Amino acid sequence: MISLTSTLGFGAVLFGLGMAGIVVNRKNIIVLMMSIELMLLAVNTNFIAFSHFYGHVVGQVFVFFILTVAAAEAAIGLAIMVVLYRRSHSIDVEKLDTLKG
Repeated sequence: MISLTSTLGFGAVLFGLGMAGIVVNRKNIIVLMMSIELMLLAVNTNFIAFSHFYGHVVGQVFVFFILTVAAAEAAIGLAIMVVLYRRSHSIDVEKLDTLKG
């Protein structure tokens, strides 16, 4: 059986990889979105671990809400990215200045 400590460590590693993806690569919007999704999955892993080891279903309910928000965020983010690519022919974050007021 896997212990709570190792599961939380795995979640921390996933979250760290997501943070590293955001900090290291600030140019490609696709990598930024994947890093955000990785961070959300790390949080889901922790919720499921606590839910399993403490015998409560509340963590699993939170996971369903987080997955719903993550799916909506990915769909809206990809739609915005497609529109911005059609306008500027680039997905480089530094070149996207069309959202400035």
